Amino acid sequence: MCWLCDHQGATFDDYRYQVERIVARDCFAVQAVSGERRRAGFSYTVGLTEHDRPELLVTGLSRRRAHDLLCALAHHLLHAPAPPTGVPWPLRDGPVVEFVRMDVPDAHLGVAVALYGPTAVEALQVVWRDDHGRWPWDLGHRAGRGGQPVLGIRDGT
Repeated sequence: MCWLCDHQGATFDDYRYQVERIVARDCFAVQAVSGERRRAGFSYTVGLTEHDRPELLVTGLSRRRAHDLLCALAHHLLHAPAPPTGVPWPLRDGPVVEFVRMDVPDAHLGVAVALYGPTAVEALQVVWRDDHGRWPWDLGHRAGRGGQPVLGIRDGT
């Protein structure tokens, strides 16, 4: 259930205030967006913009796995430069990922855009290899329901 659904009569401004409180306390929040039928759900960070870092987004994972992955990467990103795009990164206790620059982050990062404005938000998509080592652009990639849509243009392609 979503926060607005759980708080009858609340407005988006009320929700935005809740996200701002979380960001003030934890430096970032993770926003999940449910998928529909054949469209994959996704999750993204809100708050990294305040630290001159790109927000992060991941598709094709369960909410729990997406949350855990984004939290680990966001904590790292708060203390390190943004990762280069187009370079595979093996994560400790996690998948191998690659970062893809999102050309139009305001199309997917609604809460971040509401807080910082459409021109302030930059974003990287965290793209992951499946358990057979295939990327979503490889034939035979296995992803969850809705697949793993790539929302930007991969460097070098």
